[in-house]
Amino acid sequence: MQLNTIPKNDKERLLAVKSYKLNRCQKDISFNNITALATTITNMPVSLISIVDKDEVWFKSAKGMQISSSEKELSFCSYAIASDDDVYIVENTKKDLRFVNHPYTKNGDKSIAFYAGVCLTDKDNHKLGTLCVIDHKPNAINKDQKEALKLLAQQVVKLIELNKSNVNLKQTKKKLTKKNKMLKGFASQVAHDMKMPLANMILTTDILKSKYKKHIDDTGINYLQNIKSSSLSLSSYINNLLNYYENSNTSSTSVDTFSFNHLLEEVIDIINIKVDCTINLPEKDFDITSNRAALELILLNLITNSLKYNDKEETIIDVELDTTQEDLNFITVKDNGIGIPKKKQKKIFKLFSTIEETDRFGQKGHGIGLSTVKKLVTNLGGNITVNSKVGVGSTFKFSIKK
Repeated sequence: MQLNTIPKNDKERLLAVKSYKLNRCQKDISFNNITALATTITNMPVSLISIVDKDEVWFKSAKGMQISSSEKELSFCSYAIASDDDVYIVENTKKDLRFVNHPYTKNGDKSIAFYAGVCLTDKDNHKLGTLCVIDHKPNAINKDQKEALKLLAQQVVKLIELNKSNVNLKQTKKKLTKKNKMLKGFASQVAHDMKMPLANMILTTDILKSKYKKHIDDTGINYLQNIKSSSLSLSSYINNLLNYYENSNTSSTSVDTFSFNHLLEEVIDIINIKVDCTINLPEKDFDITSNRAALELILLNLITNSLKYNDKEETIIDVELDTTQEDLNFITVKDNGIGIPKKKQKKIFKLFSTIEETDRFGQKGHGIGLSTVKKLVTNLGGNITVNSKVGVGSTFKFSIKK
């Protein structure tokens, strides 16, 4: 007797099977748990999760049987998905005229004598395969066992759909990572290419002012000064942009052990402070282990911002170090500056985001420094927060992994 192995809308069904992007070689404990549960519920020695493909039936999970695939024309799972039964059951293959000469019923103690399969039907009503149980002797399952198999089959479908979502997410992430890498490379290259022309512009304005001062009126001098100021501002922007991209790969794996207070003193020397300022270092010095270059750049950005965005006669900056936690060091930079409006505090760590305020020198920020700080802190295994009040000052607290 000829058994049907082709379900309705098989062309669309096969496209659906392909769309789920299941890896037949990858063993998944979640699928194995379901076949194990199916054998326990039904007291059967074998349970399979089958995927009925174009030319064969392959098994995502097999409990109680060493099998990876089966011929489609001979597979009981093919018969199950071509049937209209909610649970396709053959209680005794030796007494069923459809199977008396079937090769799978003549394998001795490994023969299929009993089969019960529930279709794995997705939300579009495509039958992807089955969850089935098998016995080597005639058997039967009761109503409760049938319902349990149906529920388990629904869980298998959910796992298959989840697998598809995960694969799609990984592919999307891969594409975005590739595009991001290209954009970073482009931005970095453009920034590098612009540095020399800008340097020439700045140098040229100085030469013109010095050599041709007698031939240029005050208006011309002001124009040259504006060109130089704009060039310096753009140069600063480019340097910050390069810092942002060049420090993208900084991590906590490249570490040194060093004095925290000594690092702070070096940062202060680099800044070359020209305003009335008091910087209070931690009373007790500690040796810490971290990426020294990254921490230096973090502190350089935070302390520079505290100096620039301050309207007090004396700038006061307090730097604190807390080493009492087991896994993290906590560093705080507190100032008495102009403060940051509450509604803008969540945006300050985003690239190119500014608080739309000029600093004490009349310059407007580019929105790169704090974004660089955020990236570096994250790469060092920590997090950064800000607490600020307009007119009072700001407190930046960040952690780094020990």
